[in-house]
Amino acid sequence: MPFVALVIGIIIAAFDQLIKYFVSEYLQPVGTVSVIDNLFSLTYVENRGVAFGMFSDMRWLFVAVTVALIIFILVYMFKKRPREKVFYISTALIIGGGIGNLIDRIFYGYVIDYLSLSFFPPVCNFADYCITAGTVILMIYLLFFSDIFSSQKKADLQDE
Repeated sequence: MPFVALVIGIIIAAFDQLIKYFVSEYLQPVGTVSVIDNLFSLTYVENRGVAFGMFSDMRWLFVAVTVALIIFILVYMFKKRPREKVFYISTALIIGGGIGNLIDRIFYGYVIDYLSLSFFPPVCNFADYCITAGTVILMIYLLFFSDIFSSQKKADLQDE
């Protein structure tokens, strides 16, 4: 399962880079294209920060943190080999999105964003949504379905 998750993550990163190629080629010259009036548009943005453009121009710190997190996930995934498929789905999304944005930061110095929703102000990209979905899925899994807190649960039960 870890190998499959890694391959899916690489496919997600490749798809992200393909989308960003077309965004750079065709959207950058026009800036913004409305897809659904007053709801959804494609807007070319060069994000030099992290979420919502915070902490601008700290490129190499973000590269280092992203690499460290991806390595941590990969080591955990291949060493511990959790059995639950939901863990691998979430980590594939996080790894793929992380690699997609990492490539941008290394080669361009910024992340190419393009998805703009009227009710959610920051402009994001496919990789951002993969990271967000993967993180939410992973947190739900860890909090409600994994045995990560079982030693604490066992200790609590023994105290009763």
